[in-house]
Amino acid sequence: MGPAPRRAHPRGRRVRATRGGNGRGRRTKVVRVDLDDIAARLGVPVEEVDRVHRLAGDQPSAPLPARADAPALLDRLAVRPDDAAEIMAGWPDHDSTLWTPELRWLLDRSIALVRADLGGHEWLSPGPALPRDRGPAWRHLYVYAYLALVDVVRKYHRDHGVTDGVSWVTLADLGRNLAIDRRMNREGWSVMQSWLTLHARGGVYELGRLQHHRGETAISLHIPESGPMDPEAIDASLEQAREFFPRHFPDERYTAFACGSWLLDPQLQEYLPENSNIVRFQRRFELEPYEEPEGLDADVEVLRFVFRSLSTPLDQLPRRTALQRAVIDHLKAGRHWQWRSGRFPI
Repeated sequence: MGPAPRRAHPRGRRVRATRGGNGRGRRTKVVRVDLDDIAARLGVPVEEVDRVHRLAGDQPSAPLPARADAPALLDRLAVRPDDAAEIMAGWPDHDSTLWTPELRWLLDRSIALVRADLGGHEWLSPGPALPRDRGPAWRHLYVYAYLALVDVVRKYHRDHGVTDGVSWVTLADLGRNLAIDRRMNREGWSVMQSWLTLHARGGVYELGRLQHHRGETAISLHIPESGPMDPEAIDASLEQAREFFPRHFPDERYTAFACGSWLLDPQLQEYLPENSNIVRFQRRFELEPYEEPEGLDADVEVLRFVFRSLSTPLDQLPRRTALQRAVIDHLKAGRHWQWRSGRFPI
């Protein structure tokens, strides 16, 4: 694929940058940065670089942890040894030849972009998708941004009285997502890097079996890959949330739990027994009328979550569970899955 078309863009725009690329103990200076040149060197549309520049604004970046402290932090974030080794191999030391000026600029501004929305709960992309086959600096740039924000969001947690236990188990979703991405042969990260900005801004909290996502009037539920969806475990997580949010976010008023997922597709009831955990989870919700979601393919999402593969032919996918057989048989019959939304009162 050739480079994306670029619109005319003012050159030499003044952008606030930081020596060393990550803000560690460095004095800030103003330099001229050519956004068109950065986009060309990164191989991404200039609109995406301009978006990072605009949203980061004058927000300061945040320092990465010291290299010596990084292994212990990665372990606490449940990062597997193979992923941790890659991250350490690409560490953005000031003299690393892996880190070009445009990569350092993007790391600095991506950290600032996410930090500028601390406390936010909308989905947020930290920057453009990068060609990940160019080495660990390219592959894990947004991981380094996440690591730089750990202290920032943990202070936010403390300011809201969130315990260390909840804080660390929530942030450890990094390791889980990196492991899933590795299983998916690097096919999953484009979604995960935006998802993880919720953790880095204090928008999501893992309370028992479910992750709870702050919103306007509803708490959105997410189901991490952490075991069966036993009704008792779901009940306990919901009860934790009923106590957690009034205590730690007393100015926010929630009236419902909500969920948007292929897991709520009633078509699953054609294949799964009535006492299955998924069917019992569905029955908690009052579904909203079906509308095909813009820019989201439910068939792709089902394959992503059930098989952790987007490229394996249907005939080669495993059929070990009732859910796996349901997904395959449904698609092979020429039918499609639906992304459904529902809610129930708190």
